[in-house]
Amino acid sequence: MTEQPSLIEYPCDFPIKIMGKAQQDFTQTTLAIVKYHAPDFDTATMAVKTSKQGTYLSITCTIRATSRAQLDALYQALSQHPMVSVVL
Repeated sequence: MTEQPSLIEYPCDFPIKIMGKAQQDFTQTTLAIVKYHAPDFDTATMAVKTSKQGTYLSITCTIRATSRAQLDALYQALSQHPMVSVVL
């Protein structure tokens, strides 16, 4: 199978939205995963929103993506974590 050319030019700023139930340590846990895959991530740029009823959290992290492999690994790690419901 041949790899298709990427539509994204690396390196680039790439926003990732992470959603899950509002529970203790959700923000810290997801931040640790993001920092593992993007060590230069600036935590000051992280945006956290709570759902209207306070049940869910939405975290947006804009990382400096260096490759498709980096993004794939980050998405996979976040998606497989039990605290995370959705990754966009």
